[in-house]
Amino acid sequence: MSLTASKIVTLDRLTAALDLPRREGSTIALANGLFDVLHVGHLRYLEGASNEADVLVVAINSDASARALKGSPRPYVPQDQRAELLAGFECVDHVTLFEDLNVEPLLRTLRPDVHCKGTDYTEDTVPEAEMARALGIRTAIVGDPKHHATQALIKRIRLSHDL
Repeated sequence: MSLTASKIVTLDRLTAALDLPRREGSTIALANGLFDVLHVGHLRYLEGASNEADVLVVAINSDASARALKGSPRPYVPQDQRAELLAGFECVDHVTLFEDLNVEPLLRTLRPDVHCKGTDYTEDTVPEAEMARALGIRTAIVGDPKHHATQALIKRIRLSHDL
């Protein structure tokens, strides 16, 4: 199994994998998203998230939850490929898929030290902010300003195709 493939884990395996780092005093960050058509904004978001803790877990929306959130034909890239691409980032320690529309269940299960969201949010507009506060999880807004949206990239590709 390649290093990239070994980073992609089920929730049960992830929970077990985080036990040792926690016992050794390492901090855990959770970042999440669709990561459908990767661009530099995604990398900057994940690099920012990795700076918030010792271990970075990235939770990716499953194909079903991506469709529920964004509608058809999303996602453009299947979940297994999205997971593999993100696992290839040096700053990412673990990748897992989730089926829910938000990461509240993951916050309850994983109890990370910090929940990282991109700059399209504020600490007050993060959908899971109340749950994170109740669990004692710090919320961090990371990455560069939202100048790199997937939808904008797709629109530019479509426009260039129509020329």
